[in-house]
Amino acid sequence: MPIVPMQEMMRDAHNRHYCLCYCESWNLESAQAVIQAAEELKAPAVVGFNGGFLMHPRRSRPESLAWYACLRLGFESTPVPAGFLLNEAGSLDQIREAIQFGFNAVMLENDGLSLREYRLLVKELVQLARGSGVWVEAQIGTLPCGNGQGCGAGQITDPDIAAAFVADTGIDALAVSIGNIHVLTHGEAFIDLEALRRIRNRIDVPLVIHGGTSLNCAVVKDLIALGVAKINFGTVLKQVYLEAVREALSLYYFPSDPHEYLGKGGKNDILTAGREALKKKVAELTRVCGAAGRTEHDFCAAI
Repeated sequence: MPIVPMQEMMRDAHNRHYCLCYCESWNLESAQAVIQAAEELKAPAVVGFNGGFLMHPRRSRPESLAWYACLRLGFESTPVPAGFLLNEAGSLDQIREAIQFGFNAVMLENDGLSLREYRLLVKELVQLARGSGVWVEAQIGTLPCGNGQGCGAGQITDPDIAAAFVADTGIDALAVSIGNIHVLTHGEAFIDLEALRRIRNRIDVPLVIHGGTSLNCAVVKDLIALGVAKINFGTVLKQVYLEAVREALSLYYFPSDPHEYLGKGGKNDILTAGREALKKKVAELTRVCGAAGRTEHDFCAAI
């Protein structure tokens, strides 16, 4: 199935009371795990990469977005509907490149920008994206960081500011801060459902929750009931992947045949171990979001 417009996928999630499960990828194996889990569960898939990570200043060399965008060809061969997202992009230039390379959904990061600066950039982004049929997500409020590295205490989304921002920019979806936490490596966040209810009462575009790792699974149904149509997961996926790779790599010793552990794809291959462990976690999160089985019968009819 070709890449499906995110507007249609979000509409189906809203109409049928589930949310899309965005499990962020960072390499070939992680992207394969997301798609394979979606195929096995007959679930819609949102696949993509973190633009801010790809242009992070601590990278040893600049990253070419083209290498990641080329995976779109593989995503188009999947039988389930898929959206292709560049998440938390660090600049409009990067988003322009993403649109040129075939991403059909983008989100511009707001950290470090004043509300006025961000609003002007998002308005420009919406105008840029409209001509290409690209879906635009933005965020009002900021999330704290669970690892304590540079995010500050976070700021809960103000419903009045959010309503004015949505009306002025024309975005397709709004990411909100309601207690959710970025990069929480252990523990859970306290989610303020009343804050979410106040936001929902002021705006009618679909809502998005970042920092999905910080959520207690039991709260997801409440989030969906209050208009959340996509939840983003990242930290827990890399934790699961790293643990699986570490365990698999512990079996290797010199002078064993390295191809058995890297490249042949058998039971001892560390990349296979990471992919399979990640696929299992993606499937678990997909079920939590209520997205499993949603493409089996009437996805196209519902949109």
